[in-house]
Amino acid sequence: MRNEKNDIKIRECTTLEELAECVQVQREVFALPECELSPVRHLVVTKNAGGFSLGAYDGERLAGFVLSVPAYINGRRAFYSHMTGVRPEYQSHGLGAKLKWAQRARALAEGVDYIRWTFEPIKARNAFFNLEKLGAVVREYRVNFYGTDYGTSPELDGMKLGLASDRLMTDWELNDPKVAALAAGETPMKGAMMPVGEIVTVEDWLGLVAENPEAAKAEQLRIRSEFQVAFASGFVASGFTRDSERPAFLLY
Repeated sequence: MRNEKNDIKIRECTTLEELAECVQVQREVFALPECELSPVRHLVVTKNAGGFSLGAYDGERLAGFVLSVPAYINGRRAFYSHMTGVRPEYQSHGLGAKLKWAQRARALAEGVDYIRWTFEPIKARNAFFNLEKLGAVVREYRVNFYGTDYGTSPELDGMKLGLASDRLMTDWELNDPKVAALAAGETPMKGAMMPVGEIVTVEDWLGLVAENPEAAKAEQLRIRSEFQVAFASGFVASGFTRDSERPAFLLY
C-alpha cells in the first residue's frame, strides 16, 4: 500500500467489476451478514436512478468508496449517503474525508445542496468527524433504526452487540458557510452562539460492550433519553469535544 494521500484518485465506480469491488470493501469494513450487504444489483439500480458510487483508488486498487442514493427529503432534492467504507489498511489517512468532500462536489455539480446519513450516537470518533470535520448537524434521534441485534462488530471478532441499532440522523447543508470553509481547508469563524448544553458519550464504547454488556445497554438508554429530550426542546447538536474522560456532543 502507498501511504501518500496524493496517490489516491477519486473517480466514479461505473463498471460491474468496480461495483463488485465496492461489495468486497463492505465485507472487509462492516463485517455484516452477506444478506445485509448492498449488492451489485443495488449499486447498479442506484446509478441508473441518478445516484453514484465514488471510489478512492490507489492505482487500480479500490481503497474505499461512498454510495449516494438520490432522494427527496424535507421537500428538497437530496442525496442519502447510504455508506462510506475505507479498507482497514487505508484508514487514519484522511481518506474518509476525501471521499465526503468529493461527494459534496459531485452533489453541488448536479444542483443538489443537501445530503443526509446516519451514524451511531455512541461512537465519539464518528461524531467528531461528522460534526467538526464536515460541519454537519443533528436534529433527530432514531431508535432501533435497523432492528435489534443488527450487525456485528469486526473489532470484537464478529461478536453480536446485542444492542438496539440507534442512530443519529445527520443533515449536511453543502452551502452552509461553515461547511464551505471546511471544504476549502479553512477554519470557520466562530459564531455568536455559545453551546448551552452537552451530552456525554463513551470514549471506549467497544471496550464497554465487551466488558459489561448490561452497562453498555444502560449507557445507550441514557444517551437516547438525553437526546430525545434535547431535540424535543428544539436543541441542535452541531459540535463535539474530544476528551478521553468526557467526550461530548455540544448542543445549541
